[in-house]
Amino acid sequence: MATMERIGITKLRHHHLLLVVLLLVVAAAGGVGSVQAAEEDEMSGRRRRSRRRRAADVMVPITILNSAVDKGAVCMDGTPPAYHLDPGSGGGNRSWVVNLEGGGWCNNARTCRFRTASRHGSSDHMERRIAFTGIMSSAAADNPDFHSWNRVKIRYCDSGSFAGDAFDEGLKLQFRGQRIWGAVIQHLLDVGMASAEHVLLTGCSAGGLAAILHCDQLRALLPAAATVKCLSDGGLFLDAVDVAGGRSLRSYYGDVVGLQAVAPNLPETCTDHLDATSCFFPQNIIDGIKTPIFLLNAAYDVWQIEQSLAPNAADTSGTWRVCKFNRSACNASQLQFLQGFRDQMVAAVRVFSESRSNGLFINSCFAHCQSELTATWNGGSPALQNKGIAKSVGDWYFGRAEVKAIDCPYPCDKTCHNII
Repeated sequence: MATMERIGITKLRHHHLLLVVLLLVVAAAGGVGSVQAAEEDEMSGRRRRSRRRRAADVMVPITILNSAVDKGAVCMDGTPPAYHLDPGSGGGNRSWVVNLEGGGWCNNARTCRFRTASRHGSSDHMERRIAFTGIMSSAAADNPDFHSWNRVKIRYCDSGSFAGDAFDEGLKLQFRGQRIWGAVIQHLLDVGMASAEHVLLTGCSAGGLAAILHCDQLRALLPAAATVKCLSDGGLFLDAVDVAGGRSLRSYYGDVVGLQAVAPNLPETCTDHLDATSCFFPQNIIDGIKTPIFLLNAAYDVWQIEQSLAPNAADTSGTWRVCKFNRSACNASQLQFLQGFRDQMVAAVRVFSESRSNGLFINSCFAHCQSELTATWNGGSPALQNKGIAKSVGDWYFGRAEVKAIDCPYPCDKTCHNII
């Protein structure tokens, strides 16, 4: 330790000596004013380099919300919920992006127990620092409209899109997504969000579904004068017929809803006329949501192709095995089937799109979630009507333009970041 201190002192003295020489040279050339200018330029350069490093390398630490345990708001294994917060600055101090983490669901004893050994079932297994990119980025170049806002990611450890409220005695598992949602949101209100002027609730995949389910709930908790809107990315899961003629995702969702006691927390505008499983599908919810929503989705959502349209259980002959992971390997009949899925998605948003307050960006890409990665958010983003995703969402949120963009069918779009 003493050796390291001596080395540090030697370096510091060397630095001071160089600075003295620099000051003498600059003073000889142009006087004290030039010295001050040189010092200011050096400090300004350091600040710029610091900002660039922070924007590129920021890793946001986790906050474990221990106080939530007393409210029964716990992960599946009973550990406390958690979130990551990167505070806003300047004009963004009273604005908030609240991001609900995604990560699928669990529907039975085996899959739920498995998830308790992962970050999706226990805060003990969550990363202690995570990168904020895309819509969560603090870099103005990457995230022009929201970079200076308070940006918070609520971690996902209930496996029910933050909507369940049950304890399974046999499995010894907690399904407390609704309580986690309530406890973390109340905590955020207490630490500053209660005075928010702008709030955007976002989520990807299972988090995108959660953003839809909780959109009106958040609106009710915030000041009437605040601008509150919701963005669902890759969350438009469809009640679609699979390649065997069944409804694989509907069966799966039925198990999730039953196991996790989701029904009481679903929007009453849907459950007053449809069963609970149907009301876990966004297509049956979105028309009744009063708060403005932006739907960002790939018309050829790869998660839905792989897990809902052509899961292994429905594709017993393996006909779809290559196609679902490589679009160029799909034959004419398979492409026709996928075009039918796109048509169903377009039909599902028809009434939703009639509201001036809602927004749409449905591109003909083979992708799943496009707002949380810089490459698809703003760094060469897919474009519709000559606008990328970040610009489209910003224009919609701030009312700069109406955004109702639906792409032509595959393979017309050359701006896609296809991932299969």
